[in-house]
Amino acid sequence: MKEKLYFYYTNDLHSNFEQWPRVAAFIKESIAARNVRDNDYWLFDIGDHMDRVHPISEATKGKANIQLMNDLRYDVVTFGNNEGITLAHDDLYHLYDDAEFDVVCTNLHSSDNQNPLWLNRQVKLTSESGVRIGILGLTAPFNDYYHLLGWHISSAFDELDKYVHELSHETDIIVLLSHLGLSEDQEIARRYKDIDVIIGGHTHHLLRTGEKINNTIITAAGKHCSFVGEVILTWDHNQKKLINQEAYATDISEYENDTETEHKIMSLQEDAEQRLNYPIVYTDYPIEVRWFKNTKVMRELTNTLREFTKADIAMLNSGLLLDSLPAGKIAYKDVHRICPHPINAVTVELTGSEILEVIRVSLTKQFTEFQLKGFGFRGKVLGEMVFSGIEVVSNFHPNGEKYVKTALLPDGSELDANQTYKLGTADVFTFGRLLPEIAKSDTKHFFLPEFLRDLLVKTLEEHYS
Repeated sequence: MKEKLYFYYTNDLHSNFEQWPRVAAFIKESIAARNVRDNDYWLFDIGDHMDRVHPISEATKGKANIQLMNDLRYDVVTFGNNEGITLAHDDLYHLYDDAEFDVVCTNLHSSDNQNPLWLNRQVKLTSESGVRIGILGLTAPFNDYYHLLGWHISSAFDELDKYVHELSHETDIIVLLSHLGLSEDQEIARRYKDIDVIIGGHTHHLLRTGEKINNTIITAAGKHCSFVGEVILTWDHNQKKLINQEAYATDISEYENDTETEHKIMSLQEDAEQRLNYPIVYTDYPIEVRWFKNTKVMRELTNTLREFTKADIAMLNSGLLLDSLPAGKIAYKDVHRICPHPINAVTVELTGSEILEVIRVSLTKQFTEFQLKGFGFRGKVLGEMVFSGIEVVSNFHPNGEKYVKTALLPDGSELDANQTYKLGTADVFTFGRLLPEIAKSDTKHFFLPEFLRDLLVKTLEEHYS
C-alpha cells in the first residue's frame, strides 16, 4: 500500500498581515481537500512570522502572531531572528506561552539554563497509519545579539550530529525546519542522508518545485507569504520506506481574502492603535524630516546615539526617519510609524583613516540614494549621513559629487589617521558591503534590546517637550 503525506508551510511573513487573509484562504481550502480525501496533513511555519515593523506585532510583542497561527491550527513552528533577537529575553521567553502548536528549535539555549516550557529539541508526529515523522528546527546563529539578550545558539551541525542519528532509529521520516538560509540547507543535505526534507527560510529564496540533493528535497516559499509551500511524501507500507518526495510553492496572489481572518486582523489593528497611542511629547511646531538634508531632529538623534553609546563620534543616515511629524501630540505610534526598523545601536573601533573612508563613501550620491532592502532597514533610501562629535567639511567636484575636505574634532583638531576612535552608528552597517570598514571591524559592540526608535523617544523628550 502506498500513502501520501501532506505538509503545508509558511515562511518569512515578516508581519505582512495584508497578505495573511489570502494565506488563510489557501490553507483552509487545501486542508478541506485533504479532509475530503481523508489524507494526513500538517501545517508548519519556518520563522520570521513576526516583524516589529508592523504596529500589531509591536504592540503585542509578537503575541498576535501566535493568535493568528492558533486560528489556522498550525502543528509545528520554529522561529527566526526576528522573533529571536528583536525581543527582550523575557518577551521571547513568554512569546509562545499561549501557542496551541509545538515549537521546535534544536539549537536555542537560555544562558541561565532555564529554558522556556514551550521549547522542544525535537517533535515526533505519527500518521493515522503509523508512519513516524521526526521534526527538527534550527535558527540562524546571531550570537553577537543572542548573548546580549541571555540566549545562545549552538552549532547547527553539532545538534544535527546528535539528533539526526537519534531520530534515524526512532522515526521513519525526518523533516528539518530550517531558518538558516539556502546555502546552509544545501550543505546539510550534502552531509546528512537521513534527512528527507528541509523546509527553509531566512534568505527569502523561492524554490517553486524544490531542489533535490542526495536523498533530501529542499524547499522554501520566498518572502512575505506571496507563496505558500506544500510537500508531498509518498510512503510505501510494503517496502517500509519513502519512495517519492515532491515540493511546490504556490502563488496565492489571486486568492480571495478569508473574511474571518480579515476581520480578526482589523480588530488586532484597532487594538494596536490604542495600545501605541500614548503620548511622548506635545510640540507647538512640526518636526521636519528630509532624507537628503541635515535636519535638527537627525542631528539631535545622532547626538543622543553618541551619548547613549559613549562613543567619540556618531553617525546616522537620514533615511532612518521616514516622515515628518506635525505639531501637537506625538504618540508612540507616530514614533513607530516614522522609525519602524528593528535596528539597534552599535559601536566599532576604527582608525581615523578608516573613519575618513567611511565618511567619504557616505557622502557619495550612490550611497545616499541607495535603496537598501533588508538588514533590518525598512525605509526607502539611505539618505544623507549626519554626524556627531565631528565636523565634516566638504565641497563639490565639478560633476556635482560631494567630497570630504577635512574632518575636525570638537577641539578644532583634525582626525588623527593612526589613532583609534569609538564610532557609534546603526547596526545595519555591520552587515553586507555598504561600509566595509565598519562591517569588517573586530570590535563590534551591540546595544540591546533598545531600538533606534527608543533613542528617538529619548531625543523627543529631551529636546522637543
